[in-house]
Amino acid sequence: MLGRTICEELADFEVVPTDLPEADITDEDRIDAVLRERRPDAVIHCAAMTAVDRCEEAVDFAYRLNARGTANVASACDRQGIRLIAISTDYVFEGDSDRPYSEFDVATGGRTVYGKSKFAGEEQVRALCPDHVICRISWLYGKGGPSFVHAMLKLADGSRPILKVVADQHGNPTSAYAVARELRAILRRPNLRGTFHVTCEGEATWAEFAEEIFRLAGNDQRIEPCTTEEFPRPAPRPRNSRLDKMGLRLANLPPMPHWKNALAEFMKREFNA
Repeated sequence: MLGRTICEELADFEVVPTDLPEADITDEDRIDAVLRERRPDAVIHCAAMTAVDRCEEAVDFAYRLNARGTANVASACDRQGIRLIAISTDYVFEGDSDRPYSEFDVATGGRTVYGKSKFAGEEQVRALCPDHVICRISWLYGKGGPSFVHAMLKLADGSRPILKVVADQHGNPTSAYAVARELRAILRRPNLRGTFHVTCEGEATWAEFAEEIFRLAGNDQRIEPCTTEEFPRPAPRPRNSRLDKMGLRLANLPPMPHWKNALAEFMKREFNA
């Protein structure tokens, strides 16, 4: 989803999309060969296993993709002098803080296999490719989905008088369009290094996010706020996914838009809402 958006939004760059089977990140020789053939100035590494619940069941596979695969990309970039921009997640934090996490808060991998495997991937990037930027994102939605926006609109088909939506998890709903634009600014700063949080400004619960989606869509679907415990999942969801964008501020990078403005733009582009 993010990759599709990057290809569309960064038309001012020569973007070369890669995917399976051509670029298998679990095959170190293959990913090395692809980069030697294409010789890009930078790699935006979006590939990951993001099915949070499935990661709990397929632990080795999650680490093969998110940690070992990322190590393969990082080491290939370093050998060939290619800048690496790696996409990570808020799940690297414990998710129990009473304030947004900044880039200078200690990450441990959190409480899920997904978070731990993504944090292991971050550590591989830091160790193997000094010329890197790590961008953490969360609550992402984008063109074509799958995303919370698409799921809510599909559920609000008139067959359910009331939708229960979790109201005790807090985060930053984030448009893939906004992320792609921030990546453009990062790409234009070739000497920039480090870890940055790239989520939209403002915060919401999932229930508040859903209410705004339906408002913009002109859909009168009723919502009943509920607790996380009412929807038990194999992987525990963080109560606090909020990310502070201190890194962007300190580096004088463009601020991310407010989530409501970004959502309004997306709904208009995606659904003519």
